[in-house]
Amino acid sequence: MSDIIIFYDIPSVNGTGWSPNTWKTRLALNFKGVPYKTVWVEYPDIEALSKEIGAAPTGVKGDGSPSYTLPTIYDPKTKKVISDSQDIAEYLDATYPSGPTLFPKGTLALQIAFQEAFTTTALGSLFPPLLQESITILNEKSAVYFRQTREATYGKKLEEFSPYGAGRNEHWAKVRAGFSTVAGWIKKSGGVFVLGDSPSYADLSVAAFLVWVRSVRGADSADYKAIQAWDDGFWGTYLALLDKYTKPDA
Repeated sequence: MSDIIIFYDIPSVNGTGWSPNTWKTRLALNFKGVPYKTVWVEYPDIEALSKEIGAAPTGVKGDGSPSYTLPTIYDPKTKKVISDSQDIAEYLDATYPSGPTLFPKGTLALQIAFQEAFTTTALGSLFPPLLQESITILNEKSAVYFRQTREATYGKKLEEFSPYGAGRNEHWAKVRAGFSTVAGWIKKSGGVFVLGDSPSYADLSVAAFLVWVRSVRGADSADYKAIQAWDDGFWGTYLALLDKYTKPDA
């Protein structure tokens, strides 16, 4: 098993994944059926680890220095290190073409556009409450780093992102409206997924954010149960159909 992909992910206090961006890669690996092993990396250790294995930066910090994030994979079969969930997904299809396809021929541009539209339409109001609460499920080392970096970036305390009360209710109302719009888009495919009857990477991307809510708020929380019931139960059914890809390491 030494030749299987190594998948670098950020752990929660429960020892499981939680980040929507790394969930995109875990879902993609499980969807493709490509064997892998998870290596857990706490937030403060991501940059050193990335430099050690030769992972490319995925952005730029405020001071102009390179920014390193997860997910990242290392494939010992090809000796390649790939960063960024979209690049990883495209790599998996190109390198492991047998089995299910994340981007059926001619759909890559469409799926990228869909993800951008989904981010703009549905996620803008989801980030404040979820970012604020994600710290509660992180190990102490990562929680300290998460707070320091996010508060420095946004110039306010995490608790100010989405205060409980009217502000929080307004965020969730906008989240619901955005998800309803996206549900309408998907239904126009004539099937239950973005491309119709078969799931693709665009669906796994959406599912990753639903799993984020479930990971942070809990499967029995009022927020998560409400999302499942939105749009006449569309989102509960949608994630139920994709939940088989949330299993642990293949």
